[in-house]
Amino acid sequence: MAIYEYQCGDCGLQFEARRAMKDADMPIACPDCGKAHAKRGLSLFFSSRAGSGGGGVGASTSSGGGCSSCSSRACSSCGGH
Repeated sequence: MAIYEYQCGDCGLQFEARRAMKDADMPIACPDCGKAHAKRGLSLFFSSRAGSGGGGVGASTSSGGGCSSCSSRACSSCGGH
């Protein structure tokens, strides 16, 4: 199972869903409006090894990870800048 990001074509809600890879592009109902017009989006991630001192892989290589314009430093909480 993997976590995929979707955006509803009707209400615009961005949400995540845990699904099997074979089902990633199958229709999925929006948790807000219930319509099955969501499209899978591009997922960004950040990965680093603790104590390695090296840069990460993915959306950010800043020391805290995440979005530099957010106080929480987590893009999923700020709308995915």
